[in-house]
Amino acid sequence: MEYKNRKLLRLQEYDYNTQGAYFITICTHNRQKTLSQIVGAIHESPTSTLTTCGKIVDAVIKNIPQHIGVTVDRYVIMPNHVHLMLLIEDEPRAIHESPLQRRSAISNAVGYLKMNASKMIHKRFGDGPVWQRGYYDHVIRNERDYMEIAKYIDENPLRWHLDCYYEP
Repeated sequence: MEYKNRKLLRLQEYDYNTQGAYFITICTHNRQKTLSQIVGAIHESPTSTLTTCGKIVDAVIKNIPQHIGVTVDRYVIMPNHVHLMLLIEDEPRAIHESPLQRRSAISNAVGYLKMNASKMIHKRFGDGPVWQRGYYDHVIRNERDYMEIAKYIDENPLRWHLDCYYEP
């Protein structure tokens, strides 16, 4: 059986413990719309209203700083994905949970979110995949990049209605 080579998602030779800002996108399994609903017409500034699963994810996101030592600068929970802007300002904390040992602060934050949200969702709704494998990241390089990504996160619910990529 021949295996397909997986595309590398991380920047090779980059230290993801470096102080700075990072834009992260995490998708649900098969892009299932389980985390929120976008309510409001385009002219009414649509917002993301969280489902029970989305509320669980929201609570876990709010705990990332105290467990991982990175700051969650902003985020949005969309129906089938989450966007986060994470800041590393100080030396990240060591993680002692076995799947998260010896990984970068960014990987630890994503791992913490996925693992803990999945546990709570499984406890409430039963087993089954919650997240797509991996995540997407972008190292924020300067203030202009930061401002564009902040605007993108803030306006993401509006994009849901405008961008045919999101809707089947």
